[in-house]
Amino acid sequence: MSSDQAQESVVEERGLAPASRGPAPGSCAAALHPQARAVGAQAELAGVLSGQLPLFVYKFGGSSLAGADRILHAAALVRDARRQARLAVVVSAMRGVTDRLLSIAQSLVDGAFGLARAEAEFLIHLHNETLRELHLNADEHAQVQRDLHLLGRDLLQDLPLQGKRKVDAALFDRLASFGERFSARLFAAALAKLGVPASPVVSSDFLLTSDEFRIAKPDIAQSKRNGREVLRPLLEAGIVPVVTGFIGAARDGRITTLGRNSSDYSGAIVAHVLDANELVIWTDVDGIYTANSGAAPDARLLSDVTYAQAYALAASGAKVLHAEVLPLAAKTRLVVWVRNTFKPHARGTRIGPERAAWSEAVAEGAA
Repeated sequence: MSSDQAQESVVEERGLAPASRGPAPGSCAAALHPQARAVGAQAELAGVLSGQLPLFVYKFGGSSLAGADRILHAAALVRDARRQARLAVVVSAMRGVTDRLLSIAQSLVDGAFGLARAEAEFLIHLHNETLRELHLNADEHAQVQRDLHLLGRDLLQDLPLQGKRKVDAALFDRLASFGERFSARLFAAALAKLGVPASPVVSSDFLLTSDEFRIAKPDIAQSKRNGREVLRPLLEAGIVPVVTGFIGAARDGRITTLGRNSSDYSGAIVAHVLDANELVIWTDVDGIYTANSGAAPDARLLSDVTYAQAYALAASGAKVLHAEVLPLAAKTRLVVWVRNTFKPHARGTRIGPERAAWSEAVAEGAA
């Protein structure tokens, strides 16, 4: 990809997703009297713009974004929370997409250029089909389709049909980054459909890392300075930033990744950048258990844990969070929640600085 094309791709991804013409038919907002909706919207926007509301970062994993219905469901969680808080969002790639992108890179290593190209075309088709199933209005659909086309063009440009192609760790990272870039554009479009102004943000615009491709280390201090310049103007304008997880950029501008399953860490970094009150990691489990629930049937769901207790659980083999989330959260006393996207009524697990009881969640709707 040339530098001009890369710049064009980033500009398109950063384009503001237009607000929808109104609430979806059948929604709670649509059932309100129009004047009540207008007054409520004005009050909500006033709170968002004044900066008086708390700031939350919502991070959605791949299972929460597996298809248009799930993307819209996750976007509705953001819309509803925005009535009481300012929101920034961090997204993973759609489920299974990163694995496919890495298989494309491996096909290049193996010289299977045709296979790599076919797999990339499948992924482009997958995201365009997801866009179609979002059922945007014609103008919004056309804009997002154009953005996806530019991303797809850049992806295919890295995949020769024949000849030789240098394949190194930097190329693996560049290819892997497309999953989050597609996902952020679709999520911003889903928010717009629900009446929430949103803008996709490529985290490589501000997240500075080492050049250790595939396991890059972020420069937290510089990334915080950079990130405030990128993200704060959006929040101050009442726009929800939809930030790509997983990826950053080395000092020479080349895209890097923080390692597999690192979008939780990206969420913690964005929360740190914005001095957020809370980070909510939305996933497909009810919270943190005393042991991996799949391997230990008697594992108990915990409602509250301290950072130290979460460390101890991770050390004992329980699936908690990405290893770098807890140190950053503890350093800044950031409250982290682990909640189930598909059971938003369930409380989930809170990780925080206060002394907490290792109690089993007993909320009636958690089962």
